[in-house]
Amino acid sequence: MRRRNGGGVGRWSVPESVVDRRGAGHGVPVPRTLLWAGFALVHGVLWWLCFASPGWPLGDVEVVYLGWATDAASGVDVVGITTGFVYPLLALLPVLAPLAFGPDLYAAAWLGLVTLLNAGAFALLLGRGQDRRGLGAAAWWLGFLLLLGPVALARIDAVTVPPAIAALLMVGTRPVWGTVMLTLATWVKIWPVALILALFSVSKDRWRVLAAATGTSLVIVLVALGLGSGPNVLSFVSAQTNRGIQIESPVAGIWMWQAALGMPGSYLYYDQQILTFQIVGTGTNVAIAAMTPLLALSVSAVLLLAWQRVRAGARAADLFPPLALALVLVLIVVNKVGSPQFTTWLAAPLILGLLVRGSGWRVPAVLGLVIAALTQLVYPHVYDLLLAADPVMVLVLTVRNALEVVLLGWAVWQIRFPSTLDQKE
Repeated sequence: MRRRNGGGVGRWSVPESVVDRRGAGHGVPVPRTLLWAGFALVHGVLWWLCFASPGWPLGDVEVVYLGWATDAASGVDVVGITTGFVYPLLALLPVLAPLAFGPDLYAAAWLGLVTLLNAGAFALLLGRGQDRRGLGAAAWWLGFLLLLGPVALARIDAVTVPPAIAALLMVGTRPVWGTVMLTLATWVKIWPVALILALFSVSKDRWRVLAAATGTSLVIVLVALGLGSGPNVLSFVSAQTNRGIQIESPVAGIWMWQAALGMPGSYLYYDQQILTFQIVGTGTNVAIAAMTPLLALSVSAVLLLAWQRVRAGARAADLFPPLALALVLVLIVVNKVGSPQFTTWLAAPLILGLLVRGSGWRVPAVLGLVIAALTQLVYPHVYDLLLAADPVMVLVLTVRNALEVVLLGWAVWQIRFPSTLDQKE
């Protein structure tokens, strides 16, 4: 491996990519067949849960996504082009693709699409099967998916996780193409921008990273404008900033506990436009106005800390994984939206950390699994109890959100005092 001085990302080759796997156990016999069997079993269980679980976990797919797809196919309205869209424009592509199999098979085709994308990223993680960290990360991901449950497949976020993982395996040797992949994923769901920011912050190739992200975005916008989108191409920005406080978000905990304890002034309602359950109470309007600026300030603070570490000579390979994790968690924790599928975002930075540090990331890996399990418990299985502000379920949600804050604190600590790759596991 060739390493450059300073904070830039070095040149790694796939399957090592952005990671330095010294001591990772090359040449160890690989149970790839067993892992692929596990992949099939986990996804089979997830498919079953999507169709059988209470709370209609396929509701977004079978109603919202299918509605957008049929409207676009019939020429009634094309979200992001002829009308506003809650997601970035490229989300329309995975929404339209399953319609090729007909409306009746739309949900199954959606699950098949996500499964194929997961299989591609899983194959990259396994590589030739001679790296214990790659195998361990793949096995961890299977456990994470199973514990997270239906939302691991049945939301638009699921489409963005496999390309994000693949891009992280690529950016070390191909920073431009890795950034292009992350940018395309960002134009499906905004969260991979956190990975681009992390890469820009630590990479010696930061200006190529910036050029790749800017150029890719410009092409998408110009194509959309050519199709007649006008300002609708950026409608997802205002759609998010105008949202209320979603009940699962960490900031909603104050009012959720008021509702759970029967205190007057706080109540849950269903937003017909955004299609989520939100909460209103004394001070929620202030929180709604404050959360977006607070989110921007929090991202800036993490980036400033990372910049200081880069200036102090921290190596990119030491800094990149915790920075990526911290920025993703900021988007989750400091957010008035708190959809259960946001937990899927954790997979990419946690897998990156497992590849880089192996057992050095045991604590965040375990926390990620617990967060996933608590998320599935809340949604979809006993979601009705949460909608009734049942104190036990509000407590479960509070613990889940608190663990996200703990994980964020761990990641920030690792940025401030990064572990070095020269240390053995």
